[in-house]
Amino acid sequence: MKRTLFLLIAMALPVSVFAQQASKTLAASMDVYVFPTKGQAPSEQSEEEAQCYQWAVDNTGSDPFDLEKQQSADQQSAQAEMQAAQQAGTGRTVRGAAGGAAAGALIGEIASDDAGKGAAWGAALGAVHGRRQRARAQQEATVEVAAGAAQTQQATAEQLENFKKAFSVCLEAKDYMVKY
Repeated sequence: MKRTLFLLIAMALPVSVFAQQASKTLAASMDVYVFPTKGQAPSEQSEEEAQCYQWAVDNTGSDPFDLEKQQSADQQSAQAEMQAAQQAGTGRTVRGAAGGAAAGALIGEIASDDAGKGAAWGAALGAVHGRRQRARAQQEATVEVAAGAAQTQQATAEQLENFKKAFSVCLEAKDYMVKY
């Protein structure tokens, strides 16, 4: 009996959540709270919200739903760039080791007639230097990608803020109290 009751509640819960989301007003979907000060009917409020939405889009050049899609695409792009930044500088360790080995072999031959020992020391030092260069390149690329992503996110937030201001002004002119 308890199991059946639990299953019924579990099945009804998503339906009630969907019904609540489906009944959300345009303003509520943007986290804007609107109260009809002159007792406007819900249908009238919905119509006036749609008019103000379009007015705000026309006057700001920003559509919050397009901004949301763009922000999602920007985040995916930033993640791809971050992965590319992590790959920056690959091969530097090997190139550093090869260059160090060549230089070490030359120095070892000149200094002690042991090119092999000089090459080994040079390869080790070259590899360390290559790793340091790779780490530096990765860090610089990561910082650059993060700064670009933050700048884009701030610009999107400003556009959304301007849209909400315009949307609110329009609704307030139509006798609604608005907060966001």
